[in-house]
Amino acid sequence: MDTHLENQVEDTDAGTDLRALPGKPYPLGAQWDGNGVNFALFSENADSVELCLFNGEGEEYAKIKIEEVTHHVWHVYVPKLGPGQLYGYRVYGPYEPENGHRFNPAKLLVDPYAKALSGTLQWDNALFGYQIGDPEEDLSFNPTDSAPYMPKAVVIDEAFDWENDRRIDRPYHETIIYEAHVKGFTQLNPQVPEELRGTYAGLAHPASIEYLKNLGITAVELLPVHHYVADRHLVEKGLTNYWGYNTLAFLAPDPRYCSSHDPGQQVSEFKAMVKELHKAGIEVILDVVYNHTAEGNHLGPTLSFKGIDNASYYRLVQDDARHYMDYTGTGNTLNVRLPNVLALIMDSLRYWVTQMHVDGFRFDLAAALARTLHETDNLSSFFNIIHQDPVISQIKLIAEPWDINEDGYMVGKFPVGWGEWNGLYRDQMRDFWRGGETRMTNFAQRFTGSPDLYHNSYRRPTASINFVTAHDGFTLRDLVSYNDKHNEANGDDNKDGEESNNSWNCGAEGPTDDPGINALRSRQQRNYLVTLLMSQGVAMIVAGDEWGRSQQGNNNAYCQDNEISWLNWDKADQELLTFTRKLIHFCRSHPSFQRRRWFQDLPVTGSSVKDIIWFLPDGNTIPDENWGDARAGAFGVFLNGLGIRCVAMDGNRLTDDHFYIIFNPSPEAVIFKIPSQECGIGWQVVISTSENFIGEKEERLPAGSELQVVDRSVVVLKCPTSG
Repeated sequence: MDTHLENQVEDTDAGTDLRALPGKPYPLGAQWDGNGVNFALFSENADSVELCLFNGEGEEYAKIKIEEVTHHVWHVYVPKLGPGQLYGYRVYGPYEPENGHRFNPAKLLVDPYAKALSGTLQWDNALFGYQIGDPEEDLSFNPTDSAPYMPKAVVIDEAFDWENDRRIDRPYHETIIYEAHVKGFTQLNPQVPEELRGTYAGLAHPASIEYLKNLGITAVELLPVHHYVADRHLVEKGLTNYWGYNTLAFLAPDPRYCSSHDPGQQVSEFKAMVKELHKAGIEVILDVVYNHTAEGNHLGPTLSFKGIDNASYYRLVQDDARHYMDYTGTGNTLNVRLPNVLALIMDSLRYWVTQMHVDGFRFDLAAALARTLHETDNLSSFFNIIHQDPVISQIKLIAEPWDINEDGYMVGKFPVGWGEWNGLYRDQMRDFWRGGETRMTNFAQRFTGSPDLYHNSYRRPTASINFVTAHDGFTLRDLVSYNDKHNEANGDDNKDGEESNNSWNCGAEGPTDDPGINALRSRQQRNYLVTLLMSQGVAMIVAGDEWGRSQQGNNNAYCQDNEISWLNWDKADQELLTFTRKLIHFCRSHPSFQRRRWFQDLPVTGSSVKDIIWFLPDGNTIPDENWGDARAGAFGVFLNGLGIRCVAMDGNRLTDDHFYIIFNPSPEAVIFKIPSQECGIGWQVVISTSENFIGEKEERLPAGSELQVVDRSVVVLKCPTSG
């Protein structure tokens, strides 16, 4: 480093002794080396850049004009600065929205590579690059300083004692995902100390860890923890962006989930959470939002990318650079085609894996990331780079395989190595259990891992992330309790959220004292859970569904940071929780429900029957003409315990019991005949959703005997492979 070259420092505090050296263009962001901090920022079209330093009270005390630029990276080194230092940038250049440029040095900007932010954004008109209310809208210019209202980036010390923590690397076929919100999971949990509720430390508390271990899930998928912005229109209505799908900084864990108020402590507290979950054998998957940012459309605020280099970060409308391409419904779309944006996303992903030790990612609206020009391309640069990356390609990658555009539904179209939220599974299994027109073939495809979507593309059943509910939509309890959505608390006249039309003759709308209706609702929840956990693929359960959490019929609780969204542990249905725990452990103990490979339509070695056989209630196999029936009706499916057709991860040959699973979605009881002796001789009932039973009944049912299966229920029978 050339110590003779010093940059211009505008000292706003006479007591400050600062000097600035050229520094290095890599790594981007702020890097402390023990003696000082190197700052580096990408901006291709800027004329000049200032580094602004702030004290602990958020007061700006120094501005450093950055003189050094290498390959569009502005860099400077400031000796004597260290962890805890607050900073931001002001970037100079043309303010020409019509040409895609929105530089405005009056706006303090967040470093895209900031690893922590201090405080949260406070809405004010000063945050906008243009004058609010001006007839020319964003073509006008706003010279008001935004610094008092902006969160400040924090220089952090990356040192942390991981105690030999390693990535768990659990195989997909052994994975059960638990989707949870960091705050909502513990905010009302009386077993977590009050000062830790709603935080990373609360999720890492022994009470939380013990609950998750006892439940039997293997991975928590956390709703966004990247530092986010609560939308102005929500804040003005007394609401917030509770889910957090409005990212401002892609490398920074949000401080709102930190039990400490010290700047930067959210980083070490997040790491401690991951370490404790890993000790319990639980992986951590992050829901990430790289398709858009919190800056909105042309009328949105100037917080970071828009002011650093708008044209180098966003997809702008061709021949109309004033406006943004919006594949996300949020106003903008990041331009993944540009090298600097790709680098930012890849650096962010790699950072969360190598420095924060997370085990995977679920990509929000992943189809938007695949877009090149106006077409959806599953071989885009983004996917190619991830596939080639030696770090990111080895972790769990899960896509939400759609965006808001007509051609944006990409279920089954992602590359090898990706898992997908299987929207068809959700829709068709819901339709099946509410008596809709789900064809037999549709149920069979979903139950066996969706081979129609994944088999011909060299993928395995585990490419299908199966779910009945997710954070976005009804909870499982509400799914069986409400015919229509009730989103009145969101302040949009119940017009937001998906139209529901869940009608299945549930008998009442919402809570009821009718024991018959409540019994049926509980049974339906068990039906969904059994179907989900016994389907091939990877099951995902939403936090609280295991014990009947309700959002009072709200199927779009994105803005409800309150009792509507938080898990109310005092209202847990303990009977359902016990059933779910037993179910998860039962399925995890039987490889028949955790297959690595597809079912084969051939006799199994050592058996005269196939891997899987579908039966009518009369004991006969389902004929070809029945597969196209408009409604699947009641049926049974035989799983051959000798047909695992693969070895365990330890190299041993897998075998299991035979299983016969009976599904009756109809409103009447159905008599079923047990299949012939070829499939097994003595059968035991091990699960009955109508009886809320998981265990082993003493009675043995011989082949050819009859069993009455009550309306809307599942019965699972087991037979030893030697019997």
